[in-house]
Amino acid sequence: MMHMTFYWGIKATILFDFWKTDSWLSYILTLLACFVFAAFYQYLENRRLQFKSLSSTRHPPPPRTGVSAPLIPKSGTRSAAKAASVLLFGVNAAIGYLLMLAAMSFNGGVFIAIVVGLTVGYLVFRSDDDGGYAAAENPCACA
Repeated sequence: MMHMTFYWGIKATILFDFWKTDSWLSYILTLLACFVFAAFYQYLENRRLQFKSLSSTRHPPPPRTGVSAPLIPKSGTRSAAKAASVLLFGVNAAIGYLLMLAAMSFNGGVFIAIVVGLTVGYLVFRSDDDGGYAAAENPCACA
């Protein structure tokens, strides 16, 4: 039976039917996995924002005229950085939704492990960026 309120205990089902905890060892390993995935989420978000910053820097190439001018100018590094940013956004969104679903198991320990993992991940990977490449143009927290 799925809980609809927070509960404390070592018996929990996380995300899939086969991921059940029934002993202290399995519960502690589950909490550790939730912590690591939450911190990894912050790491990927940091990488994604760095790639986004790299892809948005504008260094216009010298203008070429005449027959040798390409119809579509190559952007080289910017397009590779943009592709990496898009890929990381998809992976990060998937990890974020899986963390949300794990928190919706309503197990108090799992919830705390996820929140502490996100907090430690932010402290380690993102607290020193000073908003230098933060997506400030969109005020929505979920974007």
